[in-house]
Amino acid sequence: MKKIQTTKAPSAVGPYSQAIVSGGLVFTSGQIAINPATNTVEASDIAGQTEQIMKNLSALLESAGSSMDKAIKTTCFLANMDDFAAFNEVYGKYFTSLPARSCVAVKTLPKNVLAEVEVIAEL
Repeated sequence: MKKIQTTKAPSAVGPYSQAIVSGGLVFTSGQIAINPATNTVEASDIAGQTEQIMKNLSALLESAGSSMDKAIKTTCFLANMDDFAAFNEVYGKYFTSLPARSCVAVKTLPKNVLAEVEVIAEL
């Protein structure tokens, strides 16, 4: 098991790793729309937040030796299912390999963001 850490994605806001490599797979922790350069949530809309989430995930996967095209499964959390279509529009630009996915609505996300996404990918 190898812990992945990069300054190109937000540092963990709790006692966990940004990502773990194990058994030829990368498991990312859930990523929210924190810009790692400023350590703040800079977008207030779902499209802007989803763009930042995708940049964070891409940076983590690349640091681990993988990429978005090698994603096998994603789990997506939305604060409001009314954002589903706008979220999908941005998500679809990044996950062109169409990994398996779950998408659920949750009551509240860390820092009151609108979405969170985690990924399992091949190396």
